[in-house]
Amino acid sequence: MKVNFHARKKVRIEMLPLIDIVFLLLVVFIYAMLSMAVHRGLPVLLPTSSSAKIDKELLLSITVKSDGIVYVDKDQIDLDDLESFLKAKTISDKEIGILLFADRSLPYQNLFRVLDQIKTAGIHRISLQAKVEQHP
Repeated sequence: MKVNFHARKKVRIEMLPLIDIVFLLLVVFIYAMLSMAVHRGLPVLLPTSSSAKIDKELLLSITVKSDGIVYVDKDQIDLDDLESFLKAKTISDKEIGILLFADRSLPYQNLFRVLDQIKTAGIHRISLQAKVEQHP
């Protein structure tokens, strides 16, 4: 009786499952990067708004604390020097924008002083930041 042994098949790595895993990892990393919010402001209690949205295209972050201290990207700056600082920034980029984070307890007049300094510096793209209002 003749026993027919099948020839051994050569071991190989299947590419399709490997490609699936690589694409899955790629999707996970892309999703993780998109979900990270860019927030260069300092922590303040933002007012709430039912139509608040984050505009990530603007470049400078200005934070005004409740005591009136002004920060530009975490660097403290005097309110009187804000206009000249922003004018220097607009020389390099004409389309610069501002993310304005103001504490909810900040007096209205102090907020308008900061807005006036921004406007006189020639910047018209200003985004007032707020938290999304939570409905019970």
